[in-house]
Amino acid sequence: MDRRKFLGLGMVALALVPATSLHALDFRKEKPDTWTAQTVDDAIKALYGATATESKDITLKAPKVASNGGAIPVTIKTSIDAKTVAMFQDANPESAVAVWTVPEGGIVNYTTKIKMKKSGTITVIVEDKAGKLHSVKQTLEVALGGCEG
Repeated sequence: MDRRKFLGLGMVALALVPATSLHALDFRKEKPDTWTAQTVDDAIKALYGATATESKDITLKAPKVASNGGAIPVTIKTSIDAKTVAMFQDANPESAVAVWTVPEGGIVNYTTKIKMKKSGTITVIVEDKAGKLHSVKQTLEVALGGCEG
């Protein structure tokens, strides 16, 4: 196969992959009030329209004391057959941090870093395939300096 044909087929393949694998919702467009809500409860209601029940099937791991509020490592794991996973915090003016769409058969084992200006609570909501909401919370302290620490 010559080089031009190979590159042409490669470009066609790249063009088709995103079109067939994209199914994630843009929650900023779909649920804009979620991103301006100033309390965790208001953000959850704006996103899901309901409240969640606490679940032992979700693991939320973050440090008890964060030395740098600008880069707090957070890990979320669950065995729940999830449709979406959302993270909120009550230390910053806007409560919503992130919302992930979980692909069919996807495994929820996410690690990210978040910013918190001061000590507070991280809340994670897992929406299962039936639409039921499950939650877990963890309180942590941010050492002096907050996001600038």
